[in-house]
Amino acid sequence: MPKAGSGDSDGLRAALLRINGKYNMIAPALTSAAVTADSVSPKFYNPDQKMTLSPQEYDESKIKTLSSLEHIRRRPGMYIGRLGDGSHPDDGIYILLKEVIDNAVDEFIMGAGKRINVQIDDNGLTRVRDFGRGIPLGKIVECVSVINTGAKYNTDVFQFSVGLNGVGTKAVNALSEHFRVSAFRDGQFASATFCRGILVDREEGESGEKNGTEIEFLPDREIFPDYLYDETYIDRRLWRYVYLNAGLKIHFNKTVYHSVNGLFDLLNEELNGSGLYEPIYYKDQTLEFAFSHTDSYSDSYYSFVNGTYTSEGGTHLSAFREGILKGINEFSGKKFINKDVRDGIVGTLSIKIREPIFESQTKNKLGNTEVRSWIVNRVKDAVSSELYKNSETAEQLLDKIVRNEKVRKELQIVRTEARAKAKKVAFKIPQLKDCKYHPSKDKPSKTGYENMIFITEGQSAAGSIVSSRDPMRQAVFSLKGKPMNVLGQRLNLLYKNEELYSLMQALNIEESIADLRFDKIIIATDADVDGLHIRNLLMTFFLHYFEPLVKLGYIHILETPIYRVRTKAETIYCYSEKEKDLATKKLQGKGKIKKNVETTRFKGLGEISPKEFGQFIGEDIRLRNVTIDSISEVAKVLLFYMGKNTPERKQYIMENLI
Repeated sequence: MPKAGSGDSDGLRAALLRINGKYNMIAPALTSAAVTADSVSPKFYNPDQKMTLSPQEYDESKIKTLSSLEHIRRRPGMYIGRLGDGSHPDDGIYILLKEVIDNAVDEFIMGAGKRINVQIDDNGLTRVRDFGRGIPLGKIVECVSVINTGAKYNTDVFQFSVGLNGVGTKAVNALSEHFRVSAFRDGQFASATFCRGILVDREEGESGEKNGTEIEFLPDREIFPDYLYDETYIDRRLWRYVYLNAGLKIHFNKTVYHSVNGLFDLLNEELNGSGLYEPIYYKDQTLEFAFSHTDSYSDSYYSFVNGTYTSEGGTHLSAFREGILKGINEFSGKKFINKDVRDGIVGTLSIKIREPIFESQTKNKLGNTEVRSWIVNRVKDAVSSELYKNSETAEQLLDKIVRNEKVRKELQIVRTEARAKAKKVAFKIPQLKDCKYHPSKDKPSKTGYENMIFITEGQSAAGSIVSSRDPMRQAVFSLKGKPMNVLGQRLNLLYKNEELYSLMQALNIEESIADLRFDKIIIATDADVDGLHIRNLLMTFFLHYFEPLVKLGYIHILETPIYRVRTKAETIYCYSEKEKDLATKKLQGKGKIKKNVETTRFKGLGEISPKEFGQFIGEDIRLRNVTIDSISEVAKVLLFYMGKNTPERKQYIMENLI
C-alpha cells in the first residue's frame, strides 16, 4: 500500500498533499492521490422511445464468425473491462499488467521463485520477469496466443490459480502493439515476438539465465490512444500482491515490495492506529483473514480469491461476515444481530480454491456457493477461540458491539419521528427533481447508460441543470444553503437535520447503500470559495456516514467551464487559466490583424444558460471520480480540513498557497 499515510508528521503532511492538490477534493489550493479523476462520457438512452429502423436484408451472408484474436480486439471490454486512459485503477492498462503479474505470482504460490521484477519505461513498455519454472519451451507460442491453452487446467501443476480460463495473457498479447515472451529452462531458452497478437518472430537456443519467464508488452495505441500509467495505482497493486503472499519480493523500478506477516500487515496499514483492539488474525493453507473495529459507522473489507482483489465481494465475503457474527455470539452467549457486529469493522480476507467462478473475466465478484459453509465454520471457530484466549480483545470488541446496539435502538426512535414528520410535509422530497429510470439489483445499468443525481448548491444552479438535463436518467437535488459540518456528529443528527435527511432519502441509502437508486452521485458546485466549501461539507457527509459510497466509486465531481472565449465565428469553453490563454491565442489568429475575442468568466453554474449547460452534462460530461486509498487517511484528512484545528490549517494553507 502507499506509504504516505504513516503516523508521523511528515507522513501526515504527505497524505494531506496527496489527498488535496492534484484533484482539489477538499481545499481550493491543494491536491490528491487518494482522490482520483476519471473522465466519463455516458450516452443517454430512452427505453420508452420507439425507434423506426429501415428493414435490412438478413441472410446467410450477414452471419460472421470471428477468430479469438479478432474477438478480443473487437470486444476488449469483455476481457479487460473498461478501457480508460490510466486515470482510474480499473482501467485496462492496469488489467493487462495484472494478468501478467498474476501468472508470475502463481509460480510463487506453487513454490517456484520468490522474486518478480517489474519495469515500466517512460514510453509504456512493460517487462515482468519471474524466476519460476518457465513456460515449457515447445509450447511458448500456444500459451500466449491460443485461447483456452495453458497448464492452469491441470490441478497437479497449478492448484490455486487465478487464471483458470486460459484467456488473460492472450488478451494482453492481442491488445499490445508489441508483445514478447521468453522462457528459460535448464540452460535453454525460447522466445516469441508478436504484433497485435500475430506472431512475427521466434528464437530458441542456449542461455545462461536463471529459470523463469519474462513477458514484455506495449499497450496498443489504437486501443488505448491516450493512456498514461499512474504509479500510485501500480504501487497499491504491488503492495497487495506481497500482503497476500508473505515472503514474495517484487522489485519495481527502485522499490522493493515485501511483507512478512501477510494480511495482518495489510490491515495494520489500513488502520494505521485507528483500530480499537489488536486485530484478530487467522491463517491456514486455504484461508487467511484479519479484522478489527474502528469508531466508524460502516464496515469495510478487502477480499481476495487466489490473490486477485474481488472489489464487489461475493460468496466468500458474505460467509466471512456470517462467521464473525456466529463466532462472537458463540463466545458471548448472546444473540447480537449482524448490523451491531458489523458496524465499524475493517477486515481483510483471502481464500484459495481450485476452481473459482467469477462473474466476468475481470474477476470482481466470486460466485462459488460451495465455499460458504466451510468459510463460515472456520471463521466462527477461529474468532471464538481468539476471544477466549485474549480477554482484553474480547472486552473491547464486545464494548464496541454494545455501543452499536445502543446507537441503533436510539436511532429507531429518532427514525420513527423523522419519518412521521416527513410524511406530514409531503410524500415527495421537495428538493428532488427525480428521473424516470432507476437501476435495480436484478437489472443493473449497462455501462454508458447509467443514471445519475446532481447535488447542487441552490435554486439558481439547479435551474440550469433541470432545464437542460435528460429527465429519463438525470435527477437533481438542490441544497437550500451550506449543509452542516457533520464531522464528529452521531448518526441521529441525520434524522434531526431536515436537509441531510432528505438527501439520504433521495439516495435511498438509509437501510443500506446496496439500495442506492443511482449509478452516479455527482457534486455540482460553483468553482469559487463558497462552492468548494460546500463540496468539502458534502464530502465530509459521505465519508463520515456513508464511507463505502466513496470507496466503491459512486461519488463524482462535475467539471464545468470557468471561461467562455469566443469570436463571432467560434466559441471555446475553458476549464482553466491555461486553457483560456491558449484559446485566446487561437481565436485571435497569427496575422498582424488580431480578431476581437470576448472572454466571459462564469462566477457560478447559474450564470451558464440552460442552452449552453446541456452540452456539459450530456455525452461530453466531465466527471472526476472520487476514491480513497487508505481508510486511515480519511480520518486524518477530515480532522485536518473540517475539524477544529484552525491555526494549523491556516498555517498549512499559508505555506502552500500559490
